[in-house]
Amino acid sequence: MSSCNVLLVDDHLVVRKGIEIILNNNFKDFTIYNSHDYINAVEILKTVVIDLIILDININGYEDIKIVKTLKEIQPDIKILVFTSHQESQYGVRYVQQGANGFLNKFCSEDTLVTAIKSILEKGHYFSRELSDKLEQKGNKKNIIYSIDNLSNREYEISKLLVNGYGNLEIANKLNIQMSTVSTYKNRVFEKLNINNIVALSDILKED
Repeated sequence: MSSCNVLLVDDHLVVRKGIEIILNNNFKDFTIYNSHDYINAVEILKTVVIDLIILDININGYEDIKIVKTLKEIQPDIKILVFTSHQESQYGVRYVQQGANGFLNKFCSEDTLVTAIKSILEKGHYFSRELSDKLEQKGNKKNIIYSIDNLSNREYEISKLLVNGYGNLEIANKLNIQMSTVSTYKNRVFEKLNINNIVALSDILKED
């Protein structure tokens, strides 16, 4: 494998150092850059050509569903492996649709991480069998009618806040939108998922 510039984006130093050790033990000619947040990652991409980003999707308690798209707008050819503690079943399709080339849970083995990186650099993508099946169903429009994947990014974001106990006013302040807008999104979510309460929404988010 030829030389490769890799950017590790994670707010935990120990995670970045652990990945760096794995990369150095398994790959030659890798130059590794580190970023503790999204802002710093963007700045690095503006000055260095990066081949692969290993990206956490929750930085300092903040998650930006559009971060993959933002990073690829700076360097369109960049490959991105989402590496997170979140479950693939809930987040995989959504982030691949945003442009991620792979999705991996942090509890995976070292061998799996190495395999994913090789696959993305050589083939352009890495998807588990489960995620591949789900993407195929999505592409063939065979997905369940009332699926969380049918929500827009903003609807999904508000859904997560709702099930985490945020009220309409708190969500409005957090997202800098009107309370009436929050209510509109909430109603859309309920309609799309065919539910009428937060408990049911929580159950769907856990199962999806």
